Amino acid sequence: MITKPNQAIIHTVGLLTGMLFCAGCMLASIRFGFLTVSWNDVWASIAKYDSAINEQIVVRTTRLPRAFIAAAVGASLAVAGAIMQAVTRNPLASPSVMGINAGATLAVVSAITVFSVTHMGTIVWIAFGGAAVAAAFVYLLGSLGRDGLTPLKIILAGSAMTALFVSFTQGLLVRNENGLQDVLFWLTGSIAGREQSMLMAVIPYMSIAWLGALLLSKQLNILAMGEEAAKGLGQRTTAVTLLSGFLVVMLAGGSVAVAGPIGFIGIVIPHIVRGITGLDYRLLIPYSALLGAILLLLADVAARFIIMPEEMPVGIMMAVIGAPFFIYIARKELRSL
Repeated sequence: MITKPNQAIIHTVGLLTGMLFCAGCMLASIRFGFLTVSWNDVWASIAKYDSAINEQIVVRTTRLPRAFIAAAVGASLAVAGAIMQAVTRNPLASPSVMGINAGATLAVVSAITVFSVTHMGTIVWIAFGGAAVAAAFVYLLGSLGRDGLTPLKIILAGSAMTALFVSFTQGLLVRNENGLQDVLFWLTGSIAGREQSMLMAVIPYMSIAWLGALLLSKQLNILAMGEEAAKGLGQRTTAVTLLSGFLVVMLAGGSVAVAGPIGFIGIVIPHIVRGITGLDYRLLIPYSALLGAILLLLADVAARFIIMPEEMPVGIMMAVIGAPFFIYIARKELRSL
């Protein structure tokens, strides 16, 4: 039998190993692509940057921001999915399935194509607003009826709102063909060509949300037991739910603002992590952040080689990886009903 001190040691080693592997994935993201950069140039671009050397320019201006954006977005979407699954008690809940990504996407596309908004700081707040409105609509729609909010109803509400927001987004692009090229690659979910300034615009909000998720993890453990049980233990479930929603909006909205709608990370990663940590959100949150970052980094590296010399948007790579996993989970849940 493994004692609690031994469990703590095992998970500490696991987190440290995950950090090292994530750092290795970031180095791979920096080095490999259409242009393979030597380790010497990677190090030199960080320690003694020379703007006259092409390889160092590529690392400093393109590869470094791309690696950090992939890690931040992957971690954010995975943590957002873990939080949503705790709040809704539904294993299929994630920002992409629940319409939050779609709401943020609609808001950003509207801002770019209709109002010609280009400032990243403004786009971030617009994405937050779209994500918040989507979350509110899904929660209200899923709460209708005598039974109140149930796992099945909230998934149906999320699917309905996702379809609605996607239809509105497509309608905007049809009516404004001139703006189509500005958002087409972004709409598929991509971190290619993203600049450091874009990461700087969202990382403060993501960092606050990561810290908030860690601080809220104990309350998520209680809430995941069920609303009645949580109330019986003295938890203010409404406050915890609202705070959880606020964190999800910051994580998903920031991710959409910088990388577009990337799906399935919020479903795949929490399920994998539960197999490692169990249901304890004090471990599930940090493990999800690490594995989410690792998954998106590896998917982005793979996307550079599949149709070389062109690049496949990482959103499509995640769909290829995540769709079979989603079908497996959905079938498993249907069999358990």
